[in-house]
Amino acid sequence: MTTIKPPNPIQTLTLPSSSSSSSSSQFSKFTPKILSSHHQPPPKPITLLSVLRSIPDWADGIKERRMKQRRPLYSHHDWIRHRSSLRHLRHLLSSLTSRVILSLVPPVIAFTSVAAVVASYNTAVIWHLLPEVFPVLRASSLPYQLTAPALALLLVFRTEASYSRFEEGRKAWSKVIYGTNDFARQVMVTVEAEEDFVVKNALLRYIMAFPVALKCHLVYESDIGTDLNGLLEDDDLAILLSSNHHPRCIIQFISQSVKLLDLEEPKRTVLESKVTCFHEGIGVCEQIMGIPIPLSYTRLTSRFLVLWHLTLPIILWDDCNWIVVPATFVSAASLFCIEEVGVLIEEPFQMLSLDELCVRVCENVEEAIKSEKKIQETLIMRKEAATYPSLNGHPTSGDEQMSRSNSNSPSSR
Repeated sequence: MTTIKPPNPIQTLTLPSSSSSSSSSQFSKFTPKILSSHHQPPPKPITLLSVLRSIPDWADGIKERRMKQRRPLYSHHDWIRHRSSLRHLRHLLSSLTSRVILSLVPPVIAFTSVAAVVASYNTAVIWHLLPEVFPVLRASSLPYQLTAPALALLLVFRTEASYSRFEEGRKAWSKVIYGTNDFARQVMVTVEAEEDFVVKNALLRYIMAFPVALKCHLVYESDIGTDLNGLLEDDDLAILLSSNHHPRCIIQFISQSVKLLDLEEPKRTVLESKVTCFHEGIGVCEQIMGIPIPLSYTRLTSRFLVLWHLTLPIILWDDCNWIVVPATFVSAASLFCIEEVGVLIEEPFQMLSLDELCVRVCENVEEAIKSEKKIQETLIMRKEAATYPSLNGHPTSGDEQMSRSNSNSPSSR
C-alpha cells in the first residue's frame, strides 16, 4: 500500500512556459531572498553577557566531548605504566589537557579575579589613592580556622558518596556481563536439536546484544543502530529502533526465542530464569541514572566553596598582602577540583569502559560458538577411546582390557 505524500510547495512551484524573461528574472531575484531568510539567521549581537558566557561554554564543551571518549580496559602494560615512578611527572605535564582542570577554568578565573580586585582596592586605600572613608578589607582568620574542618569533611563525604555510586554501577555491570556469559553458555549446552539451530543462533545474538542495548540506554548520545548493525538482522534492528525501551525489547526477543525452542519444561525454566539477571541490571542502572545524590548536599557543597573563596582574600590580606592572588588561585584549583571529581563520578556509566566490555562479551561468546563443535568432537572421541586405567595410571589397549576382564571373571577363578 503506497502512501501519498503532500506536495512540497517549493518543489511543485514552476513557472509557466509563456512567462516573460522579466517575470522569471524577478522570481529568481525573489526566491533567494526567501531561502536566505530561512537558512541564514541574522548573527546575534555581541554583548557583555555573551562574552562572559563564552568561557563557561568553552569549558563545558571540552568536558562533554571528553566524556564521550571510549575508555579502554586496562591490560598488564597499562598497569605497569599506571604504577610507574614517572607517573607524577606525566600527570603534571598533562595538566593543561586534563578534562577536570579545563572544566575548572571559569570558577578559578572568577575567584582569582576577585582576589586581584580586593588586593588592588586595599593597596589603593593604603596608598591613600581613595578617600579615607573607604576602609581596608581585612578580617580575622579565626572563622576560617573553625570552618576549615567542616569544609574538608563535606568534600570528603561528597566524594565518598559519589564513589559509592561509581562502585555500585561497576558491580551492576559486572553482574550483567557475568549473566550474559552464563546465559550464552547455558544456551549452547542445553539446545542440541538440529531443528533449533536457527533459533539458537538468533537467541545467542540477542543475548550478546543486550549489554550493547543497555549501554546505549545509559550513555548519552549513543548510536544503538551503529553498534548493533552487524549483530542483529535488519528486521530485528528495525523493531528494536522503533521501541521506546531498547533493553526490554531485547528481553522480549530472548523470551520469545526461548518459547520457540523444542525443550523439556525443566530446561526451559532454567533458561527463562537467566533473564532475571538482565531485569536486575536494568533496575539498578536506571536507579543510579535517575536518582542522583540529594541535591541539597550538592548545593551545600557548591555554596560553601563559593562563599569560602569569595571571602578568602579578605581573610588572608594581613598575612599575605598581594600573595592572596596566587593563594586564592591554588585554593580554588585544589578544592574545586575535588568537588568536580565527585560530580563526574556521580554518573558512573560515562566513566566505565562499557564499550570495551560489550565488545569483549561479543568476542567471548562468538569464540565459544566457534569452538563448541571442536571441543564436543574432541571429548566424544576421547570418551569413545577411553579404557580402564592400568595399574600405573596409563590407559590400556582393547586387548589388554579384554584379557583383564576375562581374568577377573568367576570362570577363570
